[in-house]
Amino acid sequence: MMKFVEIKPVSHQQLGFFIDSSLCSGCKACQVACKDKNDLEVGRRFRRVYELHGGGFIDNGQGGYLNNVYAYNLSISCNHCDDPACVKHCPTTAMHKREGDGIVMVNTDKCIGCGYCSWACPYGAPQMNTQAGQMSKCDFCVDLQAKGEQPVCVATCPLGAIKYGPIAALRAQYGSLSDVQGLPGSTITHPNLVVKAHSGAEVGSK
Repeated sequence: MMKFVEIKPVSHQQLGFFIDSSLCSGCKACQVACKDKNDLEVGRRFRRVYELHGGGFIDNGQGGYLNNVYAYNLSISCNHCDDPACVKHCPTTAMHKREGDGIVMVNTDKCIGCGYCSWACPYGAPQMNTQAGQMSKCDFCVDLQAKGEQPVCVATCPLGAIKYGPIAALRAQYGSLSDVQGLPGSTITHPNLVVKAHSGAEVGSK
């Protein structure tokens, strides 16, 4: 008797970033390299390095104080989310999520520069290209990846604080934390991002 085997479609390999905030020194080499590679004018940045700090001194009720002061750096770009707000709010479908690798990109043949995607994105990823009158954003350096090279931010970081790859593999190796102080809650767009928080940093949804 002939046995039929169900052939399942190959699942796509959603790409994502891993940011080791415990290693990031805030040098901004990734930010500068991204601006240089994409020829971005002053004010437009696809990758941004933030300095986050907070906490204070707490009275322990016994005449002493405990401190939970923290300060760390966090490098953030587009997170190529599973549920990207930019895509949902684009009226022309110019902002779209690619099949295969899940990279969120802008189709400049369709973009009318309305800015809805920028207003909707909690991470501020889409940014106006004023010269072209259209939106622009991190495209995961698809041109470099096509040549077998790393995204420029990954290749440039002197401390190896930025890694990329299939998000499932990154989560298997580094965990699934993507909620840290300074970032919007991950339930909004389900970002393909894993963060290793700096020692002493508060962790949790903003």
